[in-house]
Amino acid sequence: MINCIEDVEFGADLPAFVPDTSLTKGGQFAKLIGWDGPRFSDHEGARKEGLPGAMIPGVMSQGFLVAMIHHWAPSANIINIDTVFRAPVMADEAHTISGVVTDIDTDAGTVEIDLTVANTKQETRVFGTATIGFAAATD
Repeated sequence: MINCIEDVEFGADLPAFVPDTSLTKGGQFAKLIGWDGPRFSDHEGARKEGLPGAMIPGVMSQGFLVAMIHHWAPSANIINIDTVFRAPVMADEAHTISGVVTDIDTDAGTVEIDLTVANTKQETRVFGTATIGFAAATD
């Protein structure tokens, strides 16, 4: 577990995990944020909209990325997270969330992390970068 910037190693992989991307969870999340519709809750309804099936809302994918960071470094503050959505994260398909430390600025107390959401075919669906900060150590 990472408690301060001194614990962070350049090039370190964050512990990857497989989030719950079930149709049920994606549909529940979408409804809670006011995006109730077939593209997030019904495979057949999503296909009628021209999609390959129901997908996970993008903000939910971003939430998975933030959760991974906080599992790794619970006391870190998310300063910025920038994501690019290459392709939909499909509901009922397994996806792996991963990250790697790409920069450490001890003077500023910040760490840059490259982030990826990939499916079981190792296709990157979402990628991005997060900047996280740590409070200054106290003596």
